[in-house]
Amino acid sequence: MEIVISVTAKVAEYLVAPIIYPFTYCCTYKTNFEKLNNEVDKLKNARDKNSNNRCLKGLCLNLRTRYQLSKKAEREANAIVGLHEKGRFDSVSFRTIPEETWLKSTQDFMHFESRKSTLKEILDALSNRNFNMIGVYGMGGIGKTTLVKEVGRQAKENNLFEKVISSRVSQTPQIKEIQREIAEKLGLKIDEESETVRAWRLLEQLKKETKILIILDDIWGSLDLEAIGIPVADDNGGCKVLLTARSQDVLSCKMDCQQNFVVDVLNEKEAWSLFKKMTGDCIENGELKSVATEVVKECAGLPIAIVPVAKALKNKSLYEWRNALRQLKRPFLRSFSGTQAVAAYSTIELSYYQLEGEELRRTFLLIGYAFISCVKDVICYGMGLGLFQNINTLEEARDRAHTLVDKLKNSCLLLDGDTSDIEDLPLK
Repeated sequence: MEIVISVTAKVAEYLVAPIIYPFTYCCTYKTNFEKLNNEVDKLKNARDKNSNNRCLKGLCLNLRTRYQLSKKAEREANAIVGLHEKGRFDSVSFRTIPEETWLKSTQDFMHFESRKSTLKEILDALSNRNFNMIGVYGMGGIGKTTLVKEVGRQAKENNLFEKVISSRVSQTPQIKEIQREIAEKLGLKIDEESETVRAWRLLEQLKKETKILIILDDIWGSLDLEAIGIPVADDNGGCKVLLTARSQDVLSCKMDCQQNFVVDVLNEKEAWSLFKKMTGDCIENGELKSVATEVVKECAGLPIAIVPVAKALKNKSLYEWRNALRQLKRPFLRSFSGTQAVAAYSTIELSYYQLEGEELRRTFLLIGYAFISCVKDVICYGMGLGLFQNINTLEEARDRAHTLVDKLKNSCLLLDGDTSDIEDLPLK
């Protein structure tokens, strides 16, 4: 029996006491504070007694002690005065947060009528509290980047956002680089190697921002914004995201944008205005104007083609203009690469190779080289050439043709028109 009692007491000592003991602090807090105050008073009395020590049994002051204390007090007082003097600055600098240089410049943007309406619609969508992710799509070199930069500039100028930052994503997104670029423009330094930790720090910073617009340019596929550190919750009104892509499907299906806007090619008047801005008024003279008009037409309303061609032909002779026109009309531009016009073809070629499946690529080439202008012809040529796979009936062929044409339109490689749905620029 004594053994049981002993064991029970030991168990209580190790299990019950650690639980009960902390509660005694709540009951005795007043007594403990009084004890603390008494001890502090004792220390003060001891200090005063030492500072007033007298020699010769109290008959005279302890000059040695007072001398030491006075000298130490003077030394520390002088040090404090010195710190105050050093702390006097005419101005105090803080680490500056770099701002996008394009936010202060409008030289790259021309206010074409076809762009003005789209610009206004995007700004209206960004003002809508129900939208936090918006997309802009169009073929490569159409001017998407220039447009969204102007959107960002006007949004900040009109106080729609306090901060506007951008980052280019490209075909092969580098998450760490995107994180670094956004953090740097926020004035946030992130040295961590882990993408998860970097994302968390970036997310916490962005949640503190009241009104910020993040532009992610050139999206090619699904991009996990949370993995980067960008808040995507619908209730987060402070941060909004503006995306650009070549494909509507990327924005609608892979990024779940709430509203998308298309950027179309420039019309003839706008294309001529842009071309003239690059070359000057010389193209208005005599025979050169007729050649220049044909050159602009061959650029098919694509700014990425208009600008380099215009710069290459500026102040050149008439025969050089005619030679350039002949080269632009040919399918292969190896001899014209020096003018950088090949950049326009390269952008379309890149979009071509991003098409899903050989069937879709062949349909694109069929429409381009056969100058097909309606879906009915796509069905006829496609069936005759054996383009469609596993098709047994006319209805199946019709459905397949419409599906392929829609995919090409969503990829911005097929445009609606009176004579041809595909841009006249050939691919190789």
